[in-house]
Amino acid sequence: MGVDVLLGLQWGDEGKGKIVDVLTPQYDIIARFQGGPNAGHTLEFEGIKHVLHTIPSGIFRDKVVNVIGNGVVIDPVILQKEIKQLEELNVDVQSKLLISKKAHLILPTHKLLDQASEISKGKQKIGSTLKGIGPTYMDKTGRNGLRIGDIKSPNFHEKYQKLKEKHFNLLKNSNLLKNLESTENEFLESIEYLKKFEHIDSEHYLNNASKNGKNILAEGAQGSLLDIDFGTYPFVTSSNTITAGTCTGLGIAPNKINKVVGIFKAYCTRVGSGPFPSELDNKVGEEIRKLGHEFGATTGRERRCGWIDLPALKYAIMINGVTELSMMKADVLDSFKEIYVCTHYIQQGEQIDYFPFELNENTKPVFMKISGWNQDITKCKKEADFPKELSFYIEYLEKELEVPISIVSVGPNRTETIIR
Repeated sequence: MGVDVLLGLQWGDEGKGKIVDVLTPQYDIIARFQGGPNAGHTLEFEGIKHVLHTIPSGIFRDKVVNVIGNGVVIDPVILQKEIKQLEELNVDVQSKLLISKKAHLILPTHKLLDQASEISKGKQKIGSTLKGIGPTYMDKTGRNGLRIGDIKSPNFHEKYQKLKEKHFNLLKNSNLLKNLESTENEFLESIEYLKKFEHIDSEHYLNNASKNGKNILAEGAQGSLLDIDFGTYPFVTSSNTITAGTCTGLGIAPNKINKVVGIFKAYCTRVGSGPFPSELDNKVGEEIRKLGHEFGATTGRERRCGWIDLPALKYAIMINGVTELSMMKADVLDSFKEIYVCTHYIQQGEQIDYFPFELNENTKPVFMKISGWNQDITKCKKEADFPKELSFYIEYLEKELEVPISIVSVGPNRTETIIR
């Protein structure tokens, strides 16, 4: 049957969790393919807001299996807390969650290394969530990492001590080690807790499921512009957030990928440091932040807000092979009489319409003005209910991006979703 992919096209926080939840009834398996607990996938239904960090966003739907793939890095403490919160809502997590044996573990000392790295960078810090994700991926590529499959190994504690000692040597001149004992005890307790879940060879499981006619949706975390190779380096995450990450993060062959659903906001946001050409560091940006509740689901940090950026979106669509789009949070722009679109950049005195090698503070946006709809669209139940200005905005974006917009979100709830 192959695999469909759903991922973000901006700097994360696009609304992937909601669309996965909406689409899940069409699938048998939802599989996360990269990232770690720096992700914050928000779902809202029945008057409750849920935030998932590691568990795939299909967990609330019955009879759907959720797989944490080998490309994900797992903090056992955060995962245990996430599971227990779901169980308090009567979600039977144990019967619906499978964890890849090849997924790497985030140790308490990985978080300390993350903190030490950010401190050393000073004003040049990248805006890490300090969850230990970067150091864990570094140990993975350095062939030092611990994996979920090691948990049940008789020499797990020996492997753990060896890696911890390596981290101690890196942290020996730091005062960050003083609080390690309590966090280490919590980590080891969580390791024991995770033993009761099913650990699988996820590449075999997913390929066999596909061969047997199961529908699979691969869920990405963060956004394409944070990809370690193709994002705004060095202000990026530590994994491949693009479609190619599905292949390495789940063991899915490229020719098995079917649809690629790209998620984007009707405007643009970014958390932490890094270039953001269309940013609005003014009252308009503050208004978008307030109306969109633009605060990180994982960190609580204010998101930087700006108008939609077409060169960046076209770039993300190109490198992902996007076949259809979902536009999120159109309702946040309800009260604007005018909205703007970044159509080009001015860089080194030249006007360009593509995403260059490097964006910097001298990269200036070129904006085009569009009439806003200036009315409440949260009550829209079908496309025919859209104000003409919103329909124009959608048609304009489709023409520029050359990909159909199949879903428009008009509110945070799963019911506030228009399938076009």
